[in-house]
Amino acid sequence: MLVAAVGLLHGMAAVCGLLMVPLAVAAQPPTMAPLTQRADRILVDKSERRMQLLREGKVLRTYRVLLGDAPVGRKRQQGDERTPEGEYRISGRNPYSRFHLSLRVSYPNADDRRQAHARGVDPGGDIMIHGGNSALYPFDWTDGCIALTNTEIEEVWRLVPTGTAIRIDP
Repeated sequence: MLVAAVGLLHGMAAVCGLLMVPLAVAAQPPTMAPLTQRADRILVDKSERRMQLLREGKVLRTYRVLLGDAPVGRKRQQGDERTPEGEYRISGRNPYSRFHLSLRVSYPNADDRRQAHARGVDPGGDIMIHGGNSALYPFDWTDGCIALTNTEIEEVWRLVPTGTAIRIDP
Protein backbone atom coordinates (compact mmCIF):
# COMPACT_ATOMS: atom_id res chain seq x y z
CA MET A 1 0.00 0.00 0.00
CA LEU A 2 2.77 2.45 0.97
CA VAL A 3 4.74 1.63 -2.19
CA ALA A 4 1.66 2.31 -4.31
CA ALA A 5 1.03 5.62 -2.53
CA VAL A 6 4.65 6.75 -3.02
CA GLY A 7 4.48 5.74 -6.68
CA LEU A 8 1.23 7.68 -7.12
CA LEU A 9 2.75 10.76 -5.44
CA HIS A 10 5.86 10.51 -7.62
CA GLY A 11 3.69 10.30 -10.73
CA MET A 12 1.61 13.29 -9.63
CA ALA A 13 4.76 15.28 -8.94
CA ALA A 14 6.07 14.48 -12.42
CA VAL A 15 2.79 15.67 -13.95
CA CYS A 16 2.98 18.89 -11.91
CA GLY A 17 6.64 19.42 -12.81
CA LEU A 18 7.83 19.13 -9.22
CA LEU A 19 11.26 17.80 -8.32
CA MET A 20 11.00 14.72 -6.15
CA VAL A 21 13.47 14.51 -3.28
CA PRO A 22 13.93 11.22 -1.43
CA LEU A 23 12.16 11.27 1.90
CA ALA A 24 14.41 10.93 4.91
CA VAL A 25 13.77 11.13 8.60
CA ALA A 26 15.72 14.11 9.94
CA ALA A 27 17.68 13.45 13.10
CA GLN A 28 16.68 15.59 16.05
CA PRO A 29 19.32 18.16 17.01
CA PRO A 30 20.89 17.71 20.45
CA THR A 31 18.94 19.30 23.30
CA MET A 32 20.36 22.30 25.12
CA ALA A 33 22.36 21.75 28.31
CA PRO A 34 20.94 23.11 31.57
CA LEU A 35 21.29 26.88 31.86
CA THR A 36 24.03 26.66 34.50
CA GLN A 37 26.22 24.61 32.12
CA ARG A 38 25.86 26.81 29.03
CA ALA A 39 28.62 29.03 27.68
CA ASP A 40 28.22 32.79 27.85
CA ARG A 41 31.25 33.57 25.63
CA ILE A 42 33.30 31.95 22.87
CA LEU A 43 36.95 32.79 22.21
CA VAL A 44 38.61 31.73 18.96
CA ASP A 45 42.37 32.05 18.49
CA LYS A 46 43.02 31.62 14.78
CA SER A 47 46.81 31.33 15.08
CA GLU A 48 46.44 28.54 17.66
CA ARG A 49 43.49 26.92 15.82
CA ARG A 50 41.70 26.88 19.18
CA MET A 51 38.16 27.63 20.27
CA GLN A 52 37.20 27.92 23.93
CA LEU A 53 33.73 28.01 25.46
CA LEU A 54 33.58 30.08 28.65
CA ARG A 55 31.07 30.66 31.42
CA GLU A 56 31.66 33.52 33.84
CA GLY A 57 35.30 33.74 32.70
CA LYS A 58 36.08 30.05 33.28
CA VAL A 59 36.91 27.71 30.41
CA LEU A 60 34.27 25.00 29.99
CA ARG A 61 35.68 23.31 26.88
CA THR A 62 38.54 23.72 24.44
CA TYR A 63 38.50 22.50 20.82
CA ARG A 64 40.96 22.30 17.95
CA VAL A 65 39.37 24.02 14.96
CA LEU A 66 39.99 24.33 11.26
CA LEU A 67 39.47 27.61 9.42
CA GLY A 68 39.16 29.09 5.95
CA ASP A 69 41.60 28.17 3.19
CA ALA A 70 43.34 31.56 3.66
CA PRO A 71 43.45 31.79 7.45
CA VAL A 72 45.88 34.70 7.92
CA GLY A 73 44.29 38.14 8.12
CA ARG A 74 40.76 39.31 8.70
CA LYS A 75 37.96 38.64 6.26
CA ARG A 76 37.72 41.57 3.87
CA GLN A 77 35.25 40.46 1.22
CA GLN A 78 33.10 37.72 -0.21
CA GLY A 79 35.16 34.84 -1.57
CA ASP A 80 38.49 35.60 0.13
CA GLU A 81 38.21 32.34 2.14
CA ARG A 82 39.29 34.10 5.33
CA THR A 83 37.77 33.65 8.76
CA PRO A 84 36.67 37.02 10.21
CA GLU A 85 38.32 38.65 13.20
CA GLY A 86 36.50 40.75 15.77
CA GLU A 87 33.51 40.77 18.09
CA TYR A 88 30.34 38.99 16.97
CA ARG A 89 27.41 36.98 18.35
CA ILE A 90 25.88 33.62 17.59
CA SER A 91 22.90 34.87 15.61
CA GLY A 92 21.20 31.64 14.57
CA ARG A 93 21.20 27.85 14.51
CA ASN A 94 20.74 25.43 11.60
CA PRO A 95 19.91 21.85 12.61
CA TYR A 96 19.80 20.84 8.91
CA SER A 97 23.17 22.25 7.83
CA ARG A 98 25.00 20.38 5.10
CA PHE A 99 27.84 20.30 7.62
CA HIS A 100 25.83 18.35 10.23
CA LEU A 101 24.88 21.28 12.53
CA SER A 102 25.85 24.94 12.36
CA LEU A 103 25.80 28.07 14.48
CA ARG A 104 25.70 31.34 12.55
CA VAL A 105 28.27 34.02 13.42
CA SER A 106 26.87 37.57 13.04
CA TYR A 107 29.51 38.54 10.46
CA PRO A 108 29.49 41.10 8.91
CA ASN A 109 29.11 43.59 11.74
CA ALA A 110 28.73 47.33 11.10
CA ASP A 111 32.51 47.87 10.98
CA ASP A 112 32.97 45.02 8.47
CA ARG A 113 30.22 46.47 6.23
CA ARG A 114 31.73 49.98 6.44
CA GLN A 115 35.20 48.74 5.46
CA ALA A 116 33.84 46.66 2.58
CA HIS A 117 31.70 49.55 1.35
CA ALA A 118 34.73 51.88 1.40
CA ARG A 119 36.56 49.41 -0.88
CA GLY A 120 33.50 48.86 -3.08
CA VAL A 121 33.24 45.13 -2.32
CA ASP A 122 30.69 42.74 -0.83
CA PRO A 123 31.76 41.80 2.73
CA GLY A 124 30.33 38.31 2.35
CA GLY A 125 28.45 36.41 5.01
CA ASP A 126 27.27 32.94 5.97
CA ILE A 127 30.08 32.46 8.47
CA MET A 128 29.32 29.49 10.68
CA ILE A 129 30.73 27.26 13.37
CA HIS A 130 29.90 23.87 11.94
CA GLY A 131 30.65 20.19 11.88
CA GLY A 132 32.03 18.15 9.07
CA ASN A 133 34.47 15.35 8.68
CA SER A 134 37.28 17.54 9.98
CA ALA A 135 39.22 14.47 11.05
CA LEU A 136 39.63 13.70 7.34
CA TYR A 137 41.14 17.12 6.65
CA PRO A 138 44.35 17.89 8.55
CA PHE A 139 44.36 21.34 6.92
CA ASP A 140 42.16 24.44 6.82
CA TRP A 141 39.38 23.71 4.33
CA THR A 142 36.37 25.97 4.87
CA ASP A 143 35.38 29.09 2.96
CA GLY A 144 35.87 31.16 6.13
CA CYS A 145 33.92 29.16 8.68
CA ILE A 146 35.14 27.50 11.87
CA ALA A 147 35.01 23.71 11.58
CA LEU A 148 34.83 21.03 14.26
CA THR A 149 34.15 17.31 14.13
CA ASN A 150 30.49 16.25 14.10
CA THR A 151 30.77 14.98 17.67
CA GLU A 152 32.26 18.30 18.81
CA ILE A 153 29.62 20.45 17.08
CA GLU A 154 26.94 18.37 18.82
CA GLU A 155 28.50 19.27 22.17
CA VAL A 156 28.90 22.94 21.19
CA TRP A 157 25.28 22.96 19.98
CA ARG A 158 24.12 21.89 23.46
CA LEU A 159 26.33 24.41 25.29
CA VAL A 160 26.00 27.56 23.15
CA PRO A 161 22.68 29.40 23.00
CA THR A 162 21.76 31.94 20.33
CA GLY A 163 23.02 35.37 21.35
CA THR A 164 26.31 34.13 22.84
CA ALA A 165 29.19 36.58 22.32
CA ILE A 166 32.11 35.34 20.20
CA ARG A 167 35.50 36.99 19.80
CA ILE A 168 37.74 35.83 16.97
CA ASP A 169 41.38 36.84 17.39
CA PRO A 170 44.19 36.68 14.82
